Amino acid sequence: MNHKKIADQLIKHEGLRLKPYHCPAGKFTIGVGRNLEDKGITEKEALMLLKNDIQECIQDLKTIFQAFDLLPEPVRRVLVDMRFNLGPNRFRHFKKMITAVKNQNFIQAAAEMKDSRWYTQVGQRARTLVKMMSEPDA
Repeated sequence: MNHKKIADQLIKHEGLRLKPYHCPAGKFTIGVGRNLEDKGITEKEALMLLKNDIQECIQDLKTIFQAFDLLPEPVRRVLVDMRFNLGPNRFRHFKKMITAVKNQNFIQAAAEMKDSRWYTQVGQRARTLVKMMSEPDA
């Protein structure tokens, strides 16, 4: 069977939606008729989405930190984790932390992370990230 032809046919009949919606049967659906309630996604699909999301975070962080690739790896992982969790707009509200990272003052950056509502909201995740930020060479 010609994969492209059947894919085009299914897209024509099902439609292509990039955001979740309720199909005529009332099921939560995405893409080309993917029933999220009954089928969900596979682990492989979830990891592919994660890979894409991480790349998106890194590209965005490189617009904020010109020297992103030169930062210590633990600091880069903290920034990606926070950007992933907060999204692009809320991450940018951490102005003092961003400035501290740009100045390579990771102790101050960690203090700015602790001095936020986010720190109390995400619990152990925040404590782990603050430790990584404050001890990037550990």
